[in-house]
Amino acid sequence: MTTPQQTVKIQLVRSPIGCKEAHRATVRGLGLRKMGSTSELEDTPAVRGMINKISYLVKVL
Repeated sequence: MTTPQQTVKIQLVRSPIGCKEAHRATVRGLGLRKMGSTSELEDTPAVRGMINKISYLVKVL
């Protein structure tokens, strides 16, 4: 029997315009497009690291 995966829901609250290219790529990698868009992803160390990298742009719901 498999256990259900934990998920984390994030929302883009600031525009990545004017940010480093790597940070913009991280935003896209998390599945976020426009301001206010949300994405629900598996709660893995890789995803947590991406969220920490752009923590000033996103809000964890």
